[in-house]
Amino acid sequence: MNHYFTNDYSKTDEKMIKVIINDEHFKFITDRNTFSKSGLDFGTRSLLENLDLKSIKGDILDLGCGWGPIGIYIKKLTESNVFMSDVNIKALNLSKKNAQINKVDVNVIESNSFENINNKFDYIITNPPIRIGKDKLYEILNSSLNHLKENGKLYFVINKNQGAKSTIKDFSKNYKVEVIKKNKGFFIICIQNR
Repeated sequence: MNHYFTNDYSKTDEKMIKVIINDEHFKFITDRNTFSKSGLDFGTRSLLENLDLKSIKGDILDLGCGWGPIGIYIKKLTESNVFMSDVNIKALNLSKKNAQINKVDVNVIESNSFENINNKFDYIITNPPIRIGKDKLYEILNSSLNHLKENGKLYFVINKNQGAKSTIKDFSKNYKVEVIKKNKGFFIICIQNR
């Protein structure tokens, strides 16, 4: 849990990893106290492999970007204007390094959820910090929906065992919710205003 919110610079263990997503090759630097320091986690991979990149364009926010796989992947393969935000300074510094390594131009913002973000976006794409609890998760998802432009979409991944079905049910009351894909217990979900 510490990796989400702790800015611990005392110990570092940077390492370069190679990642292939949909036949596209990337290199990323990861480090301790960042999410999934050993490599691209299965949930994020499932999310990225199931995005319809032909429809994704405009202003995109990678919320809680970590070391940057979502935003960098989208920027590399689309003509989008990509913003990447996180509360963890180490993660943001890694995102900047990884953007340079992968030769993409992104906007990196330090922000605890939407604290320092006033823009509205065509798409917000995230692997949210599920272990913060249902109330905080819903707060992040609702804030994301409030930061979408008209017809904007929120894409996220959540595990079946961490509340996927109840999240779908709860948000379906007020929003259009679509399950894009189920992959070994992970649900790729799209939410938009009705």
